Amino acid sequence: MFNIAQGLENLRRHIKIAPENPGVYRMISEQGEVLYVGKAKNIKKRIVAYSHFDKLPVRLQQMVAQIERMEFIIVENEARALLVENELIKQFKPRYNILLKDDKTFPHLMIDLNENFPALRKYRGARKEKCKYFGPFASVNAVNSVMDILQKVFLLRSCRDGVFHNRERPCMLYQIKRCSAPCVGKISQEDYRLLVNEAISFLEGKNTKIQEELSAKMMEASQKMDYETAMVYRDRIRALTSVQATQRVEYAGIKSADVVAVAKKNNMVCLQVFFIRSGQNCGNVPYFPEQAEEASEVEILEAFLTSFYANKMVPDEIIVSALPENKSFWEEAIGTKINTYSKGDKANILKMVTENALASIDRKIALMASVKSNLDQMVQVFGLPHIPQRIEIYDNSHNQGSYAIGAMVVATPDGFDKKNYRTFNIKNSEITNDDFAMMKEVLTRRFERMSKENRPDVILLDGGRGQLNAVHEALQQFDLSGIVIIAISKGPDRNAGKEFYHILGRESFELEYRSPLAFYLQNLRDEAHRFAIGTHRKKRAKSIFKSKVDDIEGIGAKRKRDLLNYFGSVEEVANAGVKDLQKVNGISKKTAEKIYNYFHN
Repeated sequence: MFNIAQGLENLRRHIKIAPENPGVYRMISEQGEVLYVGKAKNIKKRIVAYSHFDKLPVRLQQMVAQIERMEFIIVENEARALLVENELIKQFKPRYNILLKDDKTFPHLMIDLNENFPALRKYRGARKEKCKYFGPFASVNAVNSVMDILQKVFLLRSCRDGVFHNRERPCMLYQIKRCSAPCVGKISQEDYRLLVNEAISFLEGKNTKIQEELSAKMMEASQKMDYETAMVYRDRIRALTSVQATQRVEYAGIKSADVVAVAKKNNMVCLQVFFIRSGQNCGNVPYFPEQAEEASEVEILEAFLTSFYANKMVPDEIIVSALPENKSFWEEAIGTKINTYSKGDKANILKMVTENALASIDRKIALMASVKSNLDQMVQVFGLPHIPQRIEIYDNSHNQGSYAIGAMVVATPDGFDKKNYRTFNIKNSEITNDDFAMMKEVLTRRFERMSKENRPDVILLDGGRGQLNAVHEALQQFDLSGIVIIAISKGPDRNAGKEFYHILGRESFELEYRSPLAFYLQNLRDEAHRFAIGTHRKKRAKSIFKSKVDDIEGIGAKRKRDLLNYFGSVEEVANAGVKDLQKVNGISKKTAEKIYNYFHN
């Protein structure tokens, strides 16, 4: 039980010595656990509120009852305190703070204005000078949809520079009227730049002006009896018209906004975010913050604003379902307007986003119920001591012993935990054709680094009884209490759904054909296989490039990267002539001859 009187006494003792400055405070338990991290314009005034115990929600009453000591960090202003608070929450993950898992980066569209013929590209990462960025988009599918429109309307290239510089005839995109083929001179640099400017105007929401200009050009071409050109303009106008026809009226006047709504249902909280750019919906993302069930809507939104916009570009406006306290401070700290609306188009959008948040909760509950049902059945079928909170799935991948890797995938009751996926490069080159030995090495290395926090309840192996015995033999020196090791082998004729399951001390058995548990376990195994294969291919591709180029005298990491960026592939580098190689920045005639001679010796 918590000692309320002692916790309040400890709190009041620290109120007496608390600074009256902007800063961050930490509440710490007797065991040294950071219970809560908060920020304040005046630390003393802020923590006095926690002494009014009866007015606190149950969650914060429990927190106060556990306070043993407090620590303070003084900073120059409240905006700086916000940044420090966010970093400390990420570091300590306090049990009474609202935690938002936000390690996701969103894709953008990029047009590099440094190029003579700028390409339209999907992009993630740091922003570069003289490049135009549009987004974010909630998913790659949303980016692809907009790219498809832009190719139809503005005919911009999307190929890699290496392909662009080495084409001798137009590609298929030119044939189907989705590219203007600047690679082979079908359009001048000046005319292509006009297309680029039109695309930028479109992405900035200036659709009407573009349509008027295209109509004028179509009429001009028609009057000159240049009917082929007129048809190109006609097709572009049709594509643009179809885009405008599918746009929602409510979005039309919004240049750049994120719409954020909070919904609560069945003791679950969802934050739904819609990205609206240039009158278009660029997709939406749901977030399910942890430890937020008893928090107010305003408290949840403030925690979201702190975490989400710490490392992302802000829009012109953030539309929220409830305004944060001290609105002017949040606007200054984040660097944009924050508003809510009760009528008009923006209020309608906010209502729709809230409805999506509620629908996301319904889907989450249905998924959790399905997973929980499978885990409950898994306890019965495999004799587990309790419902597993962490399942680790292992698989190996190699190419006749080359580029051998082991892969670990992690699943929890909430789904796959991709932050905890791991790969293992097989160190012992003598065992890369031996799946048993590879599995031994991977599991041994994993257990050597295991901690109390990442200890698995179940280990799932892609293999048969041989892999199972090999792993048990390798892990004899470790404490396996409470850990169940299961191996899955392919059924007759490698038939999915008829797998055999192997556990030490039991006869191998099958699950009911196409049962929900069988599908669940197959999904776990297939995810490990997908991850292992993908990692293996990346390693192999990197190794192939390294083996062909690294032995050339005078070619370091930067020149190797420049060659690949320019030509697009090792094969294109190998086929390039001396003059073509000299076109790459930093490649002199002498170096170009070395590269050419290396591949043509």
